[in-house]
Amino acid sequence: MATETRVAISQSGDVVTARQQGRALAARLGFSSTDQTLIATAISEMARNILLYAKTGEIVLRPEQNGKRGITVIAHDAGPGIPDMARALQNGYSTSGSLGVGLPGTKRIMDEFELVSEVGKGTTVTMRKWKQ
Repeated sequence: MATETRVAISQSGDVVTARQQGRALAARLGFSSTDQTLIATAISEMARNILLYAKTGEIVLRPEQNGKRGITVIAHDAGPGIPDMARALQNGYSTSGSLGVGLPGTKRIMDEFELVSEVGKGTTVTMRKWKQ
């Protein structure tokens, strides 16, 4: 199975690249077209957040196989961090004037979701989708 893929995020075109790479990996892993779309959507949301809040960062895509098959997506940046992670995960909360559905929506559509953030140091979101 393929090793991880890393996509640097520093401009809007990188969001498209990360989304396409994630969808292609999900397809290779045998995910349904619906799950491929959900995974690509989650990747887009995280990549857009990197651009919006940190300006630069990285999306890491990795196949998983531990008795079941899945995909891990890690979005990492060294941006300002999230001061109130509980609020950031609430629908409708936004510090950028957006709809505030990115983080909570992504958490809902992925099977596993972990948010680690430190103010002044950056944010890492690790999420997984398992093939049903």
